[in-house]
Amino acid sequence: MARKRIIAGNWKMNKTPEEAKALCADLKDLVVNDNVDVVYCVPAIDITTVAEAVKGTNVHVGAQNFYIEDKGAFTGEISAPMLKEAGVEYIIIGHSERRDIFGENDVLINAKVKKAFASGLKPILCCGESLALRKAGTYKEWIERQIKWDLTDVTADQVKNLVIAYEPIWAIGTGETASADQAQEVCKLIRDLIAKLYDADTAEAVRIQYGGSMNAGNAAELLAKDDIDGGLIGGASLKTDFAQIVNA
Repeated sequence: MARKRIIAGNWKMNKTPEEAKALCADLKDLVVNDNVDVVYCVPAIDITTVAEAVKGTNVHVGAQNFYIEDKGAFTGEISAPMLKEAGVEYIIIGHSERRDIFGENDVLINAKVKKAFASGLKPILCCGESLALRKAGTYKEWIERQIKWDLTDVTADQVKNLVIAYEPIWAIGTGETASADQAQEVCKLIRDLIAKLYDADTAEAVRIQYGGSMNAGNAAELLAKDDIDGGLIGGASLKTDFAQIVNA
């Protein structure tokens, strides 16, 4: 079964609504590719602007965060129904910056994965290891543990529609990149784990991205690997270079 490639830009906390509109215009004709799901995961303030700007194109809109309740006294948070109504299809969950800076743990991340599916959003679930874990040689156990926690009580049918992003934390925004072989090793590990937790069909269906400093120069080599189905792109998603990754 051929998995459709998915290239998602994580804009992080960048671009005002006007800047977002301009970037969408710059990228519009460059990212046309029927063989790739293209997603812009944008700050909440930009969602309606970007949803309007990409209307009628092949680009899907993603958000970077949400809370597990539909409404209520949760100052500063945003809910799944709000995102859905604004035109969001994908949601990043468990990014290392949410884990490290904002203290999100696997219990909350698991609740978010389940809430996203219940709300009709497609999760992009992030996992990955620090440089210390990589050097200690315990990164495989760490990633397996993250995935097991984060997918507790998530069904096989849901996992088939899940995107998992492997993001070695030591390669995010550092200019360091895992080699294509290192990235493939972990993406295969994740697919093998899904087969173990669920079944071969589910493992074959789930899409796995690489998310650590993928850029126009290294995308083709990374994407040529059997178990790398796309990229979660940080810095390079804020420039027209992003189109080269989409078309790599």
